[in-house]
Amino acid sequence: HKRNAGYAVAGGGASSDRRRSSGKMAAPILSAALYGIRTGRAFSTAAALCKRAAPLGPMPNEDIDVSNLESLEKYRSFTRYFKVAEKESKKTHWWQTYRKHVTPEQDEDSQIDIGLPYYRPPWAKQLKERKEILKQNRQSMEMERAARLRTLVIPLDEVKAEWEKTNGLLHKQRVAEHYGIYRDMFDEATFVPRVALRVEYNLDDEHVMPVYHGNFVTPTEASSPPEVIYEADEGSLWTLLLTNLDGHLRDADSEYIHWLVTNIPGNTIDSGKEICHYFPPFPAKGTGYHRFVFLLFKQDRPIDFTEDVRPTPCHSLKMRTFKTFDFYKKHQNNMTPAGLAFFQCQWDDSVTHVFHNHLNMKEPVFEFVRPPVYHPPQKKFPHLQPLRYLDRYRDSHEPTYGIY
Repeated sequence: HKRNAGYAVAGGGASSDRRRSSGKMAAPILSAALYGIRTGRAFSTAAALCKRAAPLGPMPNEDIDVSNLESLEKYRSFTRYFKVAEKESKKTHWWQTYRKHVTPEQDEDSQIDIGLPYYRPPWAKQLKERKEILKQNRQSMEMERAARLRTLVIPLDEVKAEWEKTNGLLHKQRVAEHYGIYRDMFDEATFVPRVALRVEYNLDDEHVMPVYHGNFVTPTEASSPPEVIYEADEGSLWTLLLTNLDGHLRDADSEYIHWLVTNIPGNTIDSGKEICHYFPPFPAKGTGYHRFVFLLFKQDRPIDFTEDVRPTPCHSLKMRTFKTFDFYKKHQNNMTPAGLAFFQCQWDDSVTHVFHNHLNMKEPVFEFVRPPVYHPPQKKFPHLQPLRYLDRYRDSHEPTYGIY
């Protein structure tokens, strides 16, 4: 019996030893398997890197000997470096920069410039004039003393006038492109506003509301015709247009004309022919901000605008339906866009008065109806989801996270 028991115990010990030995053998097998996976993953990554194609052309700075940087030519000044970098950036390369990849530039050939021609003076002449001005400023003892004592006053009016003649023209064009003015008025065409257009709404005897390029003006402030000022040669003819690009109630591609004065001699607006009298802005409630654009055209000769005449007073929205593109296309051989100014306007209490008393109609009110929130189909076992996951699919609005 003891012998059998001893055999039984020995047998049991043998089985446990087999389990231990199998466990010891399983550990190396598992580690070997994991090692094989890691090695295979690294090998696959290396293989993928080896399969990369060679560059399509020479890489940047490939011709530079990086082992001997001291022998390279120095720029010695930032101006020289800037000229070389600017020249290099304009060259065409086989690679594409990150900026061009993220924001592809619009094809410049697709945009037609319909503005006034610009004759830029030679760059050497401009540079000579700037150097002469800098030389005079450095030699001025009074200016040096005022700058040292911090009493120097910069003539901001002169700076603004110079800005409007130089960089301000391109800045205004860029702002108008940002707001989509050219896209919605002239489709694929654009122009540089060469003529500075100054528009001001008189609020009272002492205060005015100016119109720049995208500032906010309320319908109450723009209830009466503004004062428009621009520089014009004697004997020249102009056309002034005010239109709302976003206010049409039926057709999204149409506009409402608010003011049109043609055959203006010089800069005297009152002497021109008023084709459509001024109408105050009436952006409908709930439609957000509307873009009201003042557009100045320069005429080559007197133009007959008989087809565009509206009755006075004109309180019909159908008759005030307008498209700047069609208007310009009809008279493009005799006039050219020259000036631009625009403001943004949204609903206020005066719009209700315009709809009821001028347009003789009920005031439309719009509201944005948000679509229902989308939820994917509910999972029976939402793994790693919070308890609030169940609130998305409950019929009641009672939250679950506050009752546990």
